[in-house]
Amino acid sequence: MPRVSGNVYSFPWTGFRHAFVCPTVPPRTVVLLLAAVPLLAAGLISPCLAAPPSAAAESGKTFQAPGASLYYEVRGSGPGRPLVVLNGGPGFDHSYLHSSDVWDTLAKTRSVVFYDQRGNGRSAPLKPGQSCTLADQIDDLEALTKQLGYERFNLLGHSWGGYLAMAYTARHPERVERLVLVDSAAPKWGDTIFLFKDIFPETTARQDGLAFGEALGDRDAIDASIKVYLTMLFYSPEKRDAFLAGATSYVYRKEINEALNTDMGRFDLNPELLKFRLPALVITGRYDINVAPSVAYRIHKAIPGSRFAVFERSGHMPFFEEPREFVSLLESFLSGK
Repeated sequence: MPRVSGNVYSFPWTGFRHAFVCPTVPPRTVVLLLAAVPLLAAGLISPCLAAPPSAAAESGKTFQAPGASLYYEVRGSGPGRPLVVLNGGPGFDHSYLHSSDVWDTLAKTRSVVFYDQRGNGRSAPLKPGQSCTLADQIDDLEALTKQLGYERFNLLGHSWGGYLAMAYTARHPERVERLVLVDSAAPKWGDTIFLFKDIFPETTARQDGLAFGEALGDRDAIDASIKVYLTMLFYSPEKRDAFLAGATSYVYRKEINEALNTDMGRFDLNPELLKFRLPALVITGRYDINVAPSVAYRIHKAIPGSRFAVFERSGHMPFFEEPREFVSLLESFLSGK
C-alpha cells in the first residue's frame, strides 16, 4: 500500500519492477504525449510502440458528432461511475493506453471509455479546411459523453489529455464527478517543463545529430531519432528493452499536432483551476523526463483540496510502470475513499 501524508501520496519500492512507455515522438518538436503522453509532435508519421499481445482487441464503434466522426470503445459495464480516459498527443490515437491492463481491471466495476480524438486513429481524418481547435476537442468530448448517455462521469487525462481534461472541466464542471490528471501538461501549454537535455545530454546530442535528416523527411533518420527518444522514457532498462523488442508501428497526425499547438498558445488555464470544486487527483512519476514532476505539483497546489500522488518507480507512464499501485489508488479515489 502507498504511504499517505495528508493529501500527498508516495508509492515506495515494492520489490518488483514495471516499466512502460507509450508512443511518443522526439522532444525537440513536441510537448508530450500528455497522457497525458507521451509527447507532442514528431512532425511526421512515425513508427513506434504497439500494445503487447496480451492487450485486448479493439471492439469499438463510430458515431457522428456535430463536428467530426469519432471512434470510441467502451470496456466493462459495472455499476460504478463511468471513467472516460483521454490519451496524450495531440496527434496520436489512444492505442498506446492498451499497453497496460490497468484499464481492464478498473473496468470490472465500471465502464471505461476510450476514444480517438478528432482526426486521429480510427476516427475520420480531417477534411481540407476542417477545424481542429481546443474548443472543437472540448465539444467532441461533450458529444461523446452525451452519445453514451452519461449525465456525470469521472474523467482521466494523460499528458496532453490532462490539459484537455482541465479545459473540459473548466467549461463543464457540472458534468465531471472526479478528475484524475496523470503526468499532465501544464495549464499554460508553454509552461510544460522538459528535462531531456538536463538529464540525458549525451542522448539528446545524438538526437540533434539526426535533426537535419529528419527535417528533410529521411525515414531512417526519423526512425533512429524516435528510438533514441524512447530510451529516455523508461525507468527499467529491462522492461524498456522488452517493450521495444515487441514494437511495431502506429500513425501520428502532424497536422493535428500543429493546429492544436498553435491554438493552445492563446490560453492559460491557471485561473480556471482555482475555480474547481470537485475531487481531483494529480499523479506524476518521480522520473518523468517528459513532464517534470514540478508541473504536477503546481497543478495540485492550484486545484483546491486536490490530492497529489508520486509514483517513485515511474516515468511518464505510471499506469504501466507501477500498475498494481496505480489500480489501488484509482479504485480508492474513484470510490470516494
